[in-house]
Parts: sequence; C-alpha cells; structure tokens
Amino acid sequence: MATTGKVIKCKAAVAWEYDKPLVIEEVEVAPPQEKEIRIKIVATGVCQSDLYFLFKCNNKSMFPAVFGHEAAGVVESVGPGVTAFQPGDKVIPLFMPQCRECRFCQSPKTNLCVSGSSSEIDGKNFESSRITCKGSKLLQFLGTSTFSEFTVLKEISVAKIDPAAPLDKVCVIGCAICTGYGAAVNTAKVEPGSTCAVFGLGAVGLAAVMGCKAAGASRIIAIDINPEKFEKAKVFGATDVVNPNNHSRPIQQVLAEMTSGGVDFSFECIGNVEVMRSALESCMPGWGVSVIVGWTNMQDFSAKPIQLMTGRKWTGTLFGGFKGKDGVAEMVKAYLDKKVKVDEFITHNMTLEQINDAIELMKHGRCEIIKHLQSSHHLLIGSF
Repeated sequence: MATTGKVIKCKAAVAWEYDKPLVIEEVEVAPPQEKEIRIKIVATGVCQSDLYFLFKCNNKSMFPAVFGHEAAGVVESVGPGVTAFQPGDKVIPLFMPQCRECRFCQSPKTNLCVSGSSSEIDGKNFESSRITCKGSKLLQFLGTSTFSEFTVLKEISVAKIDPAAPLDKVCVIGCAICTGYGAAVNTAKVEPGSTCAVFGLGAVGLAAVMGCKAAGASRIIAIDINPEKFEKAKVFGATDVVNPNNHSRPIQQVLAEMTSGGVDFSFECIGNVEVMRSALESCMPGWGVSVIVGWTNMQDFSAKPIQLMTGRKWTGTLFGGFKGKDGVAEMVKAYLDKKVKVDEFITHNMTLEQINDAIELMKHGRCEIIKHLQSSHHLLIGSF
C-alpha cells in the first residue's frame, strides 16, 4: 500500500481529560515496529468498559488517551518479524492477547497471557503508543485504541478471522459477546437441563443468556430494572423475566421461591458489588455457581462465609475465558455457521463524529452495542 512505512494522518476521538466529552482530532499514527501491525478500523463498538474508565474510575494518569477496544478492521501494513499476517487480512483487535508461548497461554486452565494489557489502563505505557496528537503521545487504551481510523497493535493482540466475515457485524465479538457467552459455556460450564439467572441485560448479559441457551439450560431467568430489555432477552433465550423493582423482597429471595431453593448458575453482568452478592445468594446451596462478569475495580465485594461453606462456588471471568486469538476466530466461525447471534445485538449505526451522542445513549441504557463507522468508520450501538 502507498501508506506502508509512512505516518498516517487520520481522525480519532481523543479523551484529553477524565470525565470530559471526547474530541474529534487529527492524529498521527506511526508505522508498525517489530512484531506490530497497523490496522484500518472499519467498525467498532462502544462498550461500558470505555465509559467506566472515562467517567467512573477517576484514574487521571491515563489521559490523554484514545479509547475503544471492540472492533474489526483490515491490516494496512505489518512491522518486521510479522509472518502470520499480511496487508488485506481481516482482523479483530484483542484486549486479551495470546502469545501462545507463556505459561498462561500454554495452560488450558486460563485465558490470561503474561503480556496482558494492565499497563495500558494505569498510565504507564505512553512511550510505546504509536498515536500522537498535537505533539503529545496518546495512551492506547488496552493496547487497542479503536476510536481511531487507524491503530497499531502488537501481533499477539490481533486475531485473523474468516475473510467472509462482515466486519461491521463481527466487531462486537471482540468484547461483549465473547465475555457473556464464554462466561456461561467456558467459565460456569452450564449444564443441560439446569436453571440459570442473568443479572443485567446489556450486551454482555444478553450474550450470557445466549450462552446458557446454547449449553442446554432449561430455564433462564433474565433480571433487569429496565423492562424495555425483556423482549430482547427472550429473543436470546430467556424463559422468565424479573424486574427487582416490582418486588418488596430482595431479589435472591424472589429467585429462591421461583426455583424451589435457588438457581444452578448465576451471572452478574453489571459490575455492581451489591448485585454480585445477590447473584451468589440466589444460587442453590450445595452446588450453585455464581460468576462475576461485570467489570469494576473501585469497591470490595463481600459475602457471609456460610454462603460458600454450604457448597456454593463464586468465581469470575475475563473475556469469557476465551483465549484471544483462538476464541475470537472460533466465535466468528460460529456466527458464519449461524450457531450464535450477532446482528441482533446491534441497535444503532453511527459515525465517529457522533461518538459523544453514542456515549449518551449508552449512559441512559437506550442501546446495546453502538457500531461506530468512521465517515467510513462505523460506530455500533447495541445492548448495554
């Protein structure tokens, strides 16, 4: 390509400060270095995790930054040492890398990788960023920065996908769908005939509902305080819907009564520590499993020891337990084979210039996944 080896000037949504609107700026994206890949982003979702770091966690050390981590695009060029990718490949950026060499990657017990993305959320990795604006390095959030028309990632943080995959759809596989679906099938290992409860019906929660159905659960109880989300939950497999605001008793007591003692599996897909406890206490003593799926790192969570001593299990998941490269390619294939839903998650198509409007929709729960398409770049809004 004509741009190979050159700095590319393009548009990006820049977060100059904590808790401030994003600003559309012209940025410079450097050529990829050793074992790096430069990608033209075709479509990206707006995820609640972006909003968490932008508006909630008060980590001012990570600004200025370019957010975005749920996307799909095309390889523009590759750096020295990259042999598994070539220009034109369809790819999905990964915030959960997979080097395939470290002790985590070689273990079937985890999807973590020693080369994880923690330094890209604590403000310690500005110097390695390939994106600059007005002379300042911009932090590449989670090493991805997909709210830019072009971005550069490490080779271990890119998944090659089927060339037949529609990029403006499969971009949402890069976070929400894998996270929720995998929480059910990989982490909890939902069993056929079981009863499940999913707390929070954003995109992650809907994907958890879909995963429970795929695993053969006979009863899936979808829980949210927004009744407008209930019909969509039924599309993904929910058999029952519950609004906690319609009950005077704690939701765990309501569920225990509905299920003669508790559910077999529960999933907290919000990131609320009080709901995490409710989800645990909604599980059946003896064998119930509760999975923390929603992201938060601001508060401690707690429960009475007897909840675990009586046989319940409490665990968590990142990216649904999927190993980055392998899991994303697998889920894209499942979508192309019509084994998982993807299109149904997307509620809005918007441009990069509309990103602040998209964020407001997300804040008020009026969408699932926002697909952000640039001027040629899509912003997808879906179920959060």
